Amino acid sequence: MSDAQPSTPHDEPHEGPIKTPKQLALAVAFALLVPIFVIILLAVNVTTSTNPAAGSDVLGDEAVARRIQRVSYAELKVVADPATAKTGEEVYTAQCSACHAAGTLGSPKFGDAAAWAPRIKTGYPALLNSALKGKNAMSAQGGGAHSDYEIARAVVYMANKGGAKFAEPAVPVAAGASAAKP
Repeated sequence: MSDAQPSTPHDEPHEGPIKTPKQLALAVAFALLVPIFVIILLAVNVTTSTNPAAGSDVLGDEAVARRIQRVSYAELKVVADPATAKTGEEVYTAQCSACHAAGTLGSPKFGDAAAWAPRIKTGYPALLNSALKGKNAMSAQGGGAHSDYEIARAVVYMANKGGAKFAEPAVPVAAGASAAKP
């Protein structure tokens, strides 16, 4: 029998990939300079580029000018003309369906009687107030630009599809108009 013991990996001398002092100096330099270079490139990219949302012109000169222009009273539309006012279904389709069709963000799903029942119990005025002023995640008028009369029609339309029996809101009377006296 021999006295030689089997060799283990720990007994053999270890050699790394760096064999000369020049290679060591280069490895240290790259280990320090490459991350610094990458950080500088990222900082330059973040601070010099303007990346608005795709398809958005919110930072364009015309868009900024529209947002800061003066508004004259002639441009304001306070009361919708009942003859041209949108129906409740049209307002729902244009604005409300974005959340109420799928029940997004806790909104009652369109036509879901169980979800609408507790809201209907609060009454039409409370529902209209929530729609006009906003509630929870819903902004005022659901973020739309409709008249109060059109929003009222949309509230009645949605609530009635959820089981309510609200009457169509009354046509608004324009300011300054007087009712005919008998």
